[in-house]
Parts: sequence; structure tokens; C-alpha cells
Amino acid sequence: MSEREVSTAPAGTDMPAAKKQKLSSDENSNPDLSGDENDDAVSIESGTNTERPDTPTNTPNAPGRKSWGKGKWKSKKCKYSFKCVNSLKEDHNQPLFGVQFNWHSKEGDPLVFATVGSNRHYVGHGNAINELKFHPRDPNLLLSVSKDHALRLWNIQTDTLVAIFGGVEGHRDEVLSADYDLLGEKIMSCGMDHSLKLWRINSKRMMNAIKESYDYNPNKTNRPFISQKIHFPDFSTRDIHRNYVDCVRWLGDLILSKSCENAIVCWKPGKMEDDIDKIKPSESNVTILGRFDYSQCDIWYMRFSMDFWQKMLALGNQVGKLYVWDLEVEDPHKAKCTTLTHHKCGAAIRQTSFSRDSSILIAVCDDASIWRWDRLR
Repeated sequence: MSEREVSTAPAGTDMPAAKKQKLSSDENSNPDLSGDENDDAVSIESGTNTERPDTPTNTPNAPGRKSWGKGKWKSKKCKYSFKCVNSLKEDHNQPLFGVQFNWHSKEGDPLVFATVGSNRHYVGHGNAINELKFHPRDPNLLLSVSKDHALRLWNIQTDTLVAIFGGVEGHRDEVLSADYDLLGEKIMSCGMDHSLKLWRINSKRMMNAIKESYDYNPNKTNRPFISQKIHFPDFSTRDIHRNYVDCVRWLGDLILSKSCENAIVCWKPGKMEDDIDKIKPSESNVTILGRFDYSQCDIWYMRFSMDFWQKMLALGNQVGKLYVWDLEVEDPHKAKCTTLTHHKCGAAIRQTSFSRDSSILIAVCDDASIWRWDRLR
């Protein structure tokens, strides 16, 4: 894992010499982006939807599903615009698969983000780990999802494995992504088995397990910590996608998920009027609220991201284009999109991340490059 510090010096200001690489907003700090060449970094306001073959997200009257509106979120003029101000390349020259800003820094602290490349790894599962997520309210609780078909919840303060989610009714193939809801009470996971599964961690059983993980002290007992084994999810569906589901995020009580189908789907378990906290494991219905369509993104392990306040959604495609949607609309079908391009960025963008104040958008690519886009006010 590599850490980067982001400088906010205004363009045209000489940056101090430093051994530590910085992704600066000084256009002169990178000759490839200086002068007239930087004029090719543009925001394109897109108003068209990509034609796609029939998938579960646009096939009418699919069994067990209720559509909301027309099912497409048309892209119109977006109020957000960005300018590419810098880029750099990791020295290992390997694909970069992940990036995340530190949203817990205080005002006045340097903006710091971390990248993950193919030569970095963690040990903890029986196979490769595909995503890590910290609990939104308890930073000691770390969720990991793995190629071994399971999710694991860790207490990093006491170094204990709180629970394993998988088994009898768990994922049947690699788990590729997972996300906590805003309150940290629910987890939604997805994977290569085309399924999305809901796991509640606010049950009495799980709350007791988390409490016991804090009380556990290996220096005071010879017994190992007993991890919970959760075999049955609280909801499961395969009706949203027909291929690997490689990214999932909560949007309030709604779910955003994507596959290799050139669309991010917004949906919810059950019917539109159902309370998600009362959804039963036997529920078979899902409600599709809409889609964010894009193009040239039919390979898997391409992650989208939202800003801290969930007002913007960003995704890169396999030819170096960035799509940014405005989520701050009353009617989801009127979500607006801006397409960001730079003539030197042509590799697949694997993941994006916003700074906490949404002023900076970082994208990482298959060619080990990191791209910084600053929001124009």
C-alpha cells in the first residue's frame, strides 16, 4: 500500500523540493500537464445514454421485480465540473486496483490518500482479499471480503476475528465487494456468483459478539476467542445482474451495484413501500429504481465511489474516461452526468476516490498512473 500527500498550493506556485512525492495542484510540477497540453483535460456534458443488450436491469416485467419510472437515469447537463491538474506514476509500474482518501483527517491536516497495487497484499483469509472496509462509527471494526467466498469482521484493537459470514447460504464464489450502511448496522456484499446478500450486524447475537471481542484479552486466558459463524444472510438476490457483481455501495436505504454491463443499478430489497429493516430472508422481490448508463466498461473489477455527503458518484471506464453524476436531484431519473477526459489518460481506471470536502477526485489506472482532478467552483 502506498500513501500520497495532496498539496493544495495554487497553480503556478513553486512547490518546495521534497523527497516524498506529492500529487500537487501546481500544473508546472508535471511537464506532461503544463502549457497548452493541459487544455485537453476537459469536462464533457453528456446527454446521451449508451445502447446496451437486454440485461436484468432493462428487461421489462422480469419476474419478482418491480420497476420504478422508466428505469433509466438520463444524463443531462451536470452542475459539477473538474479540471485535471496533475498525474504521477507509481515506481512499481504495476496496475493500481484501489484508492481511498483519509476522511478522518482534521481541518488543516494534509490531505492523504492510499493506493493499492498488484504487488501489495494482506494476510488473513484463506485466499486473496478483494476489499477492506472500516465501520463508519467504530474504526476498530474492519470488514474484509475474499476469494475464499467469505466475509470476515475483525476487531483490530484486540486482534480478534468477530464473525465469518458465509457457508450454507453464503456466496458460492469470490466475494468482490461489500459496504456498510451509514449507521453501520447492515452489510451488503456481492461477488462472482452474481448475487447480492444482506447481513445484519445489529442483531443481539452480533452485538454480543462485538462486545465480547472488546473484552477478550489473550494474556488473561488460554482459550481462543470464539468467532461467530453466520451461514444465513438476511436477504439474497440474483435478479439484479447477470454477470460478476464487482462493486456495491449503500445510498441511504437504497443500493447501488454494478456488473460488467455498462450500468450502475439503483435498487432496494422488497417492494418500494417496504421498510428495509423489516425485510425477511424469504423475500424474493427487488425494486429497480433506475440506472446510470455509461460506455466501454465491460471488464470486471472496476469500482465506483461517492463523495462523503453522497452528492456525487464517480466511475472510470477501460479507456481512461471518468463519469461523474450529480446525485442531488429529487427525481433520480434526472441525474446529470459530466464526462472527464485527458488525452494522456487511456488506461483502465480501476477506482476513484473523493476528498472529504469533494474538492479533489483521484483516479488510479492499470498503467500505475494516478490522476488528480480538482473541482471547479
